[in-house]
Amino acid sequence: MKFYDRKEEIALLERSVKQSREQSRMTVLVGRRRIGKTELAKRCGDSLVLYFFVARKAESLLCDDFVREAEAKLGIPIGHFTSVATLFGYLLQLSAQRPFTIIMDEFQDFYRVNPAVFSEIQNQWDRYKDQGHLNLIISGSIFTMMKHIFEDSKEPLFSRAQKKITVLPFKTVVLKTILKDHNPHYTPDDLLTLYAITGGVAWYVTLLMDDGHCDRESMLAALTARDSLFINEGQNMLVEEFGKEYTTYFSILSCIADGLYSRGEIENRLNMTNLGSYLKRLENDFLLIKRHVPVFENASSKKTRYELNDNFLILWFRFFYKYQAMVENDALGQLARIVARDFDQFSGLCLERYFRQKLRESGRYTRIGGYWNRSGENEIDIVAVNEIDGVADIFEVKRHRSRYDEKLLQDKVAEMLKTCKPLQGMKITLGCLSLEDM
Repeated sequence: MKFYDRKEEIALLERSVKQSREQSRMTVLVGRRRIGKTELAKRCGDSLVLYFFVARKAESLLCDDFVREAEAKLGIPIGHFTSVATLFGYLLQLSAQRPFTIIMDEFQDFYRVNPAVFSEIQNQWDRYKDQGHLNLIISGSIFTMMKHIFEDSKEPLFSRAQKKITVLPFKTVVLKTILKDHNPHYTPDDLLTLYAITGGVAWYVTLLMDDGHCDRESMLAALTARDSLFINEGQNMLVEEFGKEYTTYFSILSCIADGLYSRGEIENRLNMTNLGSYLKRLENDFLLIKRHVPVFENASSKKTRYELNDNFLILWFRFFYKYQAMVENDALGQLARIVARDFDQFSGLCLERYFRQKLRESGRYTRIGGYWNRSGENEIDIVAVNEIDGVADIFEVKRHRSRYDEKLLQDKVAEMLKTCKPLQGMKITLGCLSLEDM
């Protein structure tokens, strides 16, 4: 699949290259695994790029890898090194005469190689960056570690980076462009399936498109194929993030993916109490869930609901983790039947997420959320508000527009307005969003 989008990110990286010609620059790229950080970094716009992948091997062997890359790209002998930081300092000094870019990929894995590397690199950076012209791009996938390395005031590399870029999934309009390029006659259901499975994560989209899985039926079949890389993807992504407590975190995420959105529901299902610290870390450290309250409610509202941020992980926990026994018993054909049976319900939830994202990307609103009362009996899918203009667009989301009942939505809104004072006096428009509006 060809490279799509990322124009804003590439512009920022190209600017850093230009600035490094005056003085060395450090940029940190973060984002979930498979999001496309490496390919993006390589498109920074520099004509000379050294790519260092931090593999989990002895430091001396890493140095051998890095030296080979440097000699091949720079065309000069580098010599023998056993210390990554010393090699880095040497290259930083070389950049004073010949500017270039270094990409250090999966930077957080130096923790497994030699934790002292971070302070040693900081020392070399502080000593030579002002004389050098190095454009350093540091990329990492494990949020907790990258946040610790660069945002903890006690860590040596705190405040050293001049720029941090968070790489996000493709926007809805980009997904539509990609699917149209590969399937000019795609249906809205094909687009919803692509969004529901991948959430716009570049690697997942590429896997499907490159193998010709461009329609709903083919995409669903790819999920449970014998050679599917999706089957173990959730575990591969998260076990290292969570460490020894991964079973507790997996259980919590599985509950949320299965529709248990409140803390009380999760604790009841798991027969556990005091999950607050786990939920807090999932939200603030791992960035995997988000707290939601009804629109205009105080953040401390007791009506809090939790939601996974990542479409693919919702799918993985809902199908692959939940039915792990089928995977382990090689009953992939039976799992495929479950996916086919339940996918409409799952993708229906994703349809609401799609429209929230699409409305957010439009830039027309100052606040986008939903509404539900304490009992959950009065619930509205999307409330999109522009507080500056004093307008609110309120939507029900239905797969098929024929199922929309405007009178029912009017009654729900009237009930909401009794307690939601900020909406009172606004110009309110009601409507339905369905597959045909994607």
